[in-house]
Amino acid sequence: MKNRALKRLIYSLSVLLTLLSFFPVTSYGFIKKDTITNNLNKDTVVASTGFKIKTIIIDPGHGGKPSSSTGHFSHGASGEYSSERNVTLAIAFKLQKAIEKDMTDVKAVMTRTTEDDVSFERRAEIANENKGNIFISLHCNSLSDRRVTRRVGTKRHKPVYKTTSVPDRSGKGVLVLVYGLKRTREAENEIKANQVEGDSEMNAGLDPNDPITIILTNEYKRKFRQQSINLANLINNEFVQTDQRPSEGIREQSIYVLCHSAMPSVLVETGYINNPDDEKYLNSEDGQNEIVASIVRALTTYKKEMELVSR
Repeated sequence: MKNRALKRLIYSLSVLLTLLSFFPVTSYGFIKKDTITNNLNKDTVVASTGFKIKTIIIDPGHGGKPSSSTGHFSHGASGEYSSERNVTLAIAFKLQKAIEKDMTDVKAVMTRTTEDDVSFERRAEIANENKGNIFISLHCNSLSDRRVTRRVGTKRHKPVYKTTSVPDRSGKGVLVLVYGLKRTREAENEIKANQVEGDSEMNAGLDPNDPITIILTNEYKRKFRQQSINLANLINNEFVQTDQRPSEGIREQSIYVLCHSAMPSVLVETGYINNPDDEKYLNSEDGQNEIVASIVRALTTYKKEMELVSR
């Protein structure tokens, strides 16, 4: 029994040392209060020596027709004359073409290519099945109607008030989201299934409940979150500094497709579709091309930095 336990310990330690050698975690700092870091630096962790970004998943938000699996609509936000389902799909097609043209040896995979809705679960499955290295979800933002109360007259010497809904078109600009820590357990499960246990060549015979698996899962989770924040910053900086667009910055939010995609993931709110100026911009060729160019520049920078660190 002692020999068996010793052999297991030696095996576990050897696998751990081998795998953790892929993660240069020296000086890897905890993000205080989970704030957003602005610089990609020596704390960045990469998957392995010679790591290459080969596949980018593009997720056009929502869809226009009922899903065959869910049977209901998910058309998203809408403006005066356009809808999120069509705008995000148009931008996604342009982004796919630009990535495959400008980023050498990178394949861009779409989670939907028609108006048909695709469930959140299926979008994450597509990302993981294609072994994506980056997941980018494209959306259009919108503000809910405001409730306004005004006096409409008098009845029996008392004022009468009426409350109505008024469109709020004050929102403008971009917003970039990373997944919130409230869904950490879901993220861990997807990482364990698609990264740790999924690497059959490296982890053959590794017990999913073994402490070493838990350690590796947490390392991947920390790495992916740090990289998601780094990528979000790069994209946001391109929008603000290059395109001079207003931005609400980077926020965390508990979004299914982000936490269930076992890879660095961001969601880009490309603009407020219910704002007349933003809607015009989002539907124009120049506006869509500018959005795509900014995302591709950010991806190119991110790719170079990730692959440089892994050498």
